[in-house]
Amino acid sequence: MPRPLLFLDVDGPLIPFGRTSGEYKTFTDADLGHPLLPRIDPGLGPRLLALGCDLVWATTWMEDANDCVAPLAGLPPLTVLDFPVEDATAPGLHWKTRPIVERAAGLPFVWIDDETTDLDRSWVAEHHPGPALLHTVSASAGLTTADFDAIAVWLATVA
Repeated sequence: MPRPLLFLDVDGPLIPFGRTSGEYKTFTDADLGHPLLPRIDPGLGPRLLALGCDLVWATTWMEDANDCVAPLAGLPPLTVLDFPVEDATAPGLHWKTRPIVERAAGLPFVWIDDETTDLDRSWVAEHHPGPALLHTVSASAGLTTADFDAIAVWLATVA
């Protein structure tokens, strides 16, 4: 049986916007001078990989997520979800929602983002035949232990 997919946003979940101190010491030049990249916790990658999902970037960073973010987070290069031009036919629906559902193709999936809404959850429930968890992360805190715990509990229910 295929593993669940985990669609991962960068800004907010991996790069929290509220941290002003406690930046992580990194041992790579992958930051390319970007001032927010030192906010990435290098322990997040191993924790994400341990969830037992196939990880997919779902971010405007596109391939730059593999070049800049993955090495700092302790992740291997991941598949990058390609996004079409924003769909204006569903006002209020996040522009990632349809492409994520299309890519999931009925497989169970987790979508970690800081911008998902109840409208996205309703749309996914109506258009995706498999289980789906749209997990909203606080952009000021980024992924926390509580987030990992909630995702792990959900994954255990669909295993």
